[in-house]
Amino acid sequence: MAAAALARYRITFGKTEAMRFTGHLDMHRTWERTFRRAGLPLAYSEGFNPHPKINIGAALPLGCLSRGDLIDAWLEKELEPDEVTSSLRQAAPPGIAIEVVTRIAAAESVLQSQIEAAVFEVTSSEFPPASELSGRIEALMDSEHLPRERRGKSYDLRPLVETMEYDPVQSILRMRLSARQGAVGRPEEVLQTLGLDSAQALAVRTELVLQAKSEAAAPL
Repeated sequence: MAAAALARYRITFGKTEAMRFTGHLDMHRTWERTFRRAGLPLAYSEGFNPHPKINIGAALPLGCLSRGDLIDAWLEKELEPDEVTSSLRQAAPPGIAIEVVTRIAAAESVLQSQIEAAVFEVTSSEFPPASELSGRIEALMDSEHLPRERRGKSYDLRPLVETMEYDPVQSILRMRLSARQGAVGRPEEVLQTLGLDSAQALAVRTELVLQAKSEAAAPL
């Protein structure tokens, strides 16, 4: 079927506790099975090894949960968003919470190219007193550089941390990290830089911040 005839949908969803330790590739397979169980006409690429036309917005660090996560999917025919929503909710396994489905223009740029930042909320029973944690945050944000290493390559964490604050009332550490292609901040690395044990923390990605439409990359 010609690509122009396909209908493109953006699904907003959450990754909940049942899939907390499910990796990115397994999530992709889970979505393909979910569309199949839902009876929705998921489109596939052409060629000898066709792939489902599913585009997950941003990989979620293993062990993190999410709300407001995004995935684009192409169907072979146009359906009402409410019908797609209902079908997915009935077919989704534990661990995927369907929030809303919207129809978007087929020519809109690739989802990953539109994402510029991710917002995380972190909780932990190991947080130090509020005054001490706030002092560590201030020192981090005042730093010009934060040299780190990821997979054997050196990088500077500081430009990847856009904003950060601690809410002592709710005991929540909020951070907005860069999620641009080739410049992705990870919450566990921020926690380690703050001198905190990331293994004792729970991070929830609450938002993927998209560029304004006029700033997005060229369409497919």
